[in-house]
Amino acid sequence: MTRMGWIGLAALGAVSMAVLAEEPAKPVFKFPPGYISAENAPDSAALIPPAPAAKSGAEARDKAASKLALAQHGKPRWDVATSDADLFSAKATGALSCAAGFEISPAATPALDKLLRRSIVDFGLATSKAKKLYSRDRPFELNKQPICTPEAAKPLAADGSYPSGHSAIGFGWGMVLAQLVPDRATQVMARGRAYGESRRFCNVHWQADVEEGRVIAAAVFARLQSEPAYQADLQAARDELAKPRQAPSRDCAAEAAALAGG
Repeated sequence: MTRMGWIGLAALGAVSMAVLAEEPAKPVFKFPPGYISAENAPDSAALIPPAPAAKSGAEARDKAASKLALAQHGKPRWDVATSDADLFSAKATGALSCAAGFEISPAATPALDKLLRRSIVDFGLATSKAKKLYSRDRPFELNKQPICTPEAAKPLAADGSYPSGHSAIGFGWGMVLAQLVPDRATQVMARGRAYGESRRFCNVHWQADVEEGRVIAAAVFARLQSEPAYQADLQAARDELAKPRQAPSRDCAAEAAALAGG
């Protein structure tokens, strides 16, 4: 099977939801350019070990974790995972709002929203080299069970499972937010970790995929510290957050209960 790289986001992050769904609809969102040039991006193939081999203990662990996640189908943890799958809408960057303790959105925190959206490209695309190298099948391709985003099944199946781009993004966002609101570092890092785990509950990634996505995130985050454009946008977000902040619009109690239940 030919793999496209991180959901087909091969070039400079100009991909819309229409591309994700492979429908000739008018684009609803385009990724802005990332902060890190291709030649400076961390090499995911060199950073992580090979994908778990067939019939290995590591694969058995992945399958056991997948089975536990499937039991959450239709339950609150599945709903959170479905929400976390969104990278394209205006609500996407709000996933960590409850953990941060304030509303994150284009309207409420435009500078922070810009910072997080640009970093999607860096965290996500950094997984592509390993994805192409290992070309691992996704859980739903083998167990034939539902996924959170059935409209994306075809492009997901054409994109290697190992490591998880969403996991790299979620964990990366946690680290970015920990820089900005260090008093909430524990909460945002925990939520960033859960964001990646959502991919296991969505039946589109294995446990190892999620775990190694965090390694990629850490490497990208370290590299971002040397990027002037990132530092400029980070300062703009810091200045923005020095002003009064809106309370999260999400039901944070329900989210916390769902995450704890999963």
